[in-house]
Amino acid sequence: MNHFSVKHPTKSYTLTTDPSAFDMDAVYDYIGKEAYWSKGIPRDAMERSFRHSISFALIDGDGTQVGAARAITDTATFMYLADVYVLKEHRGGLGTWMVGEVLKHSDLQGLRRMMLATSGSESLYRKFGFQCVTEPNILMQKKQPGVYRGEDT
Repeated sequence: MNHFSVKHPTKSYTLTTDPSAFDMDAVYDYIGKEAYWSKGIPRDAMERSFRHSISFALIDGDGTQVGAARAITDTATFMYLADVYVLKEHRGGLGTWMVGEVLKHSDLQGLRRMMLATSGSESLYRKFGFQCVTEPNILMQKKQPGVYRGEDT
């Protein structure tokens, strides 16, 4: 598999899909412990989700992972953008750059539908053509909030 890698045009950051660049401890510190959408996810489930997606690591000039994103996709018709984050101390345009680069990935071209869920970052995603769902009545979900705690839902 060829790995995607791109350097920020003016700052010392690299975005890569190379699995050897990922610091899963750093990813879990954010995804599993801080992110409102996934706090409490078991580490093995988080790692499996990154392994089975097109996953992107945002690395600073010192080689430290400071952000991530993953595209859940069949690479032909659909993509769901998930787990997008940049650590607070590195924000200031990097999220916009990172999302733009993710969406340029060759395996994400020509897809019929791209989706995501967000709470508070709508303006970021609107820059890339994402809009609120116009036909929510056609979307369904099976929500299981207690699944990681072994609770019936």
